[in-house]
Amino acid sequence: MTQTPLPYRDSTADLQGILVTDDATSGRRPGIVLFPDARGIGTHAIACAERLAGLGFAVLVADLYGSGRTAPDVPGAIKLMNELRADEERWRGRAQAAHLALSGHDAVDAMRLAAIGYCFGGTTALELAQTGATLAAAVSFHGGLTSLKPDRAAHIKAKVLVCHGAADTLVTMAQLASFEEHMSRTGVDWQVNVYGRAAHGFTNPELVDAALPNHAYDAAADRRSWAAMLGLFEEVFGLKLR
Repeated sequence: MTQTPLPYRDSTADLQGILVTDDATSGRRPGIVLFPDARGIGTHAIACAERLAGLGFAVLVADLYGSGRTAPDVPGAIKLMNELRADEERWRGRAQAAHLALSGHDAVDAMRLAAIGYCFGGTTALELAQTGATLAAAVSFHGGLTSLKPDRAAHIKAKVLVCHGAADTLVTMAQLASFEEHMSRTGVDWQVNVYGRAAHGFTNPELVDAALPNHAYDAAADRRSWAAMLGLFEEVFGLKLR
């Protein structure tokens, strides 16, 4: 497995993503933009990217904050996330820059792209889809759902999968219901998987001993949501992944 720094830029910042590929895969392959959680690029995002690279994808772990900046703790992550979200055009432009950087890479088939994300990254993947970006699929794992605008949702070209924990107190079932209502007004191909007893961050094994309020790892929800994503990728890319 190879991790290669991939510099790119949006209108305001130099960005430092990481492209993860498997040397055993040659030629152009489907590409996935992976948006990490609010802390920025970290071990969880890289581990997920490596799993996907091992299945034959080229994966760009996107830089959310510029210069590869990460947050040292939860308060720092919330600060960085809120600063980015407060400037909606900058946020959307940052997601689009990652999409453009991946689509232009020599290892990537620009006609076969997807976006996924975790927590704030899941919200960002959906935000990218709302720009009308050329994506076959967009997947959110325990991501926020309140940024979706009914008028913008109609621009989504991707097939959308939202994986949500029923016990998530940060992204409530009421917010999920609102998301579903908005999506139902569009012609988008979308689906929602809800995992019983799963809390926010359910895909991240780092939470096992973290004692972080309102967050918890759930092995079953992690396994099932990953399988759901692979099922969608099999469908949109015509692959056999499981």
